[in-house]
Amino acid sequence: MPLTAVRPHIKPMLLLAYPVILSQLGHVLVNVVDSVIVGQTGKVALAAVSLSVSVSTVVMVLGLGLSMGITPLVAAADGKRDMPLLGRLLVNGVLLSTLAGVGLAGLGLVIAPQLRYLNQPAEVVALAMPWVRLIFLSFLPLMVFQGFKQFAEGLGLTRQAMYLSVGANLLNALLCYMFVFGNLGAPQMGMIGAAWATLISRVLMAILMATYVLRAARLRPYREAAASGLGLHGPTLRRLLGLGSPIGVQMMFEMGAFSFSAIMIGWLGTTSLAAHQIAINVASATYMAASGIAAAATIRVGNMRGLGDAEGARQAGFTAYGLTFLFMSLMALILIMARDFIPYFYNDDAAVVAQAATLLLIAALFQISDGLQVVGLGALRGLEDVKIPSLVALLAYWAVALPLGYWLGFKLNMGAIGIWIGLLTGLTLVAGLLLWRFRQHSAVPVPAAMAVH
Repeated sequence: MPLTAVRPHIKPMLLLAYPVILSQLGHVLVNVVDSVIVGQTGKVALAAVSLSVSVSTVVMVLGLGLSMGITPLVAAADGKRDMPLLGRLLVNGVLLSTLAGVGLAGLGLVIAPQLRYLNQPAEVVALAMPWVRLIFLSFLPLMVFQGFKQFAEGLGLTRQAMYLSVGANLLNALLCYMFVFGNLGAPQMGMIGAAWATLISRVLMAILMATYVLRAARLRPYREAAASGLGLHGPTLRRLLGLGSPIGVQMMFEMGAFSFSAIMIGWLGTTSLAAHQIAINVASATYMAASGIAAAATIRVGNMRGLGDAEGARQAGFTAYGLTFLFMSLMALILIMARDFIPYFYNDDAAVVAQAATLLLIAALFQISDGLQVVGLGALRGLEDVKIPSLVALLAYWAVALPLGYWLGFKLNMGAIGIWIGLLTGLTLVAGLLLWRFRQHSAVPVPAAMAVH
């Protein structure tokens, strides 16, 4: 697509994307801060964080994906100024997210005892189990936050969640510093202190995001529309579930592949698992920038679609692709140049640092594929195309990436490197298929009627 076609979309895309990037980065920076601080207490604790994050994140992204169904529906309804529908989306979207949060929090009580059956080092499991229970409890306030956040982002209001995420991460870092080491008069709690810090910061995020949506003057028309149709609305709930569930399942397939890779790496020992946590932690931080652009693509594509502008929706999607390619290429270069220095921020064990540096080199190589696959998902969500991408993720990660990683890692004795090469292959396959899907699907004319009535 020529530059003249996408140029009008660059500035609006960036204005939407940068607050979402910082907001999305908040979810990952919680794990980054926890890993950096806990890593100072030893590689066993760092490996325990890796196991805990690997298990909990699979469940967390299922909830996050479910809530992401709110945004494209709100964007499309806002493009048509359908206030009754927007009111129903606010009420039912927040309710659905909250109920999902209750379910996810309860799962922690079931999942934590099962860690002992994953064939991980015993000392790692002992530290991970109480951490998992607390982190799962924090999913309830996180999902309340998501319900309000995704509604606001569908209206193009992305800065408020950004401010809250930045503030909550600063609070999490301070509380982590206090609780893990017993600083500033706090009790010394070790690794579990980081989990308490996360729970407290997420409760505050939920309270403040709900306060903004329920009190801000600019959102009064939407609250009035919600009040006039207060209560459950079956068709709206079904539409939210129909769009959000495949998104959550797709994200779970993807994150599940990374999590199961971590479990396989745990079979190699504590050193490999600690090194994996460093590399995946860094790669996740850069990935969040692409994820933010993907969220902006969902909003722009969905809004153009709501206006009936099929060509504008297509141009917005390709603008997101271009921005992501440029950014992730830069991140790949930075990781290549800094791979020998970054691990020392987490841990100074020589074996851990050496292995992490090698894994960061592979992470640099899959930056571009990782970024392009997530922006493809975002653009397709704007077109309300979510079921086929979920199937693509299932096949690419679970039928290709994981079996290939196991074969390379254990049959060819390549260890963690082989498992990561499997992930790189799966990401590249998904990126290519979703790009082809968007090229085909965005050429279809916008349907005349899309609203829920």
